[in-house]
Amino acid sequence: MAKNIYVGNLPFSTSNEDLNELFAAFGEVSSAKVIRDKFTDRSRGFGFVEMENDEEADKAIAELNGNEIEGRALKIDEAKPRRTSGRDE
Repeated sequence: MAKNIYVGNLPFSTSNEDLNELFAAFGEVSSAKVIRDKFTDRSRGFGFVEMENDEEADKAIAELNGNEIEGRALKIDEAKPRRTSGRDE
């Protein structure tokens, strides 16, 4: 099963391709997406990477967490499942 990885504190200049490249050094990346503001299209400073191999994903998390890119220390962890709004609909 694929592992979804949260990548926080990204430089605002980071593209999807940059994110993919960063993690590809550790194994096959299924997807890499920098989250953008829907009104301004500016990066929100975080993104998600999905990797098929759990061992490669765990190695990427361990080795990249805390690394600096453009003066920003990355915060990398396994992504938590999305929470629902809690409203009954």
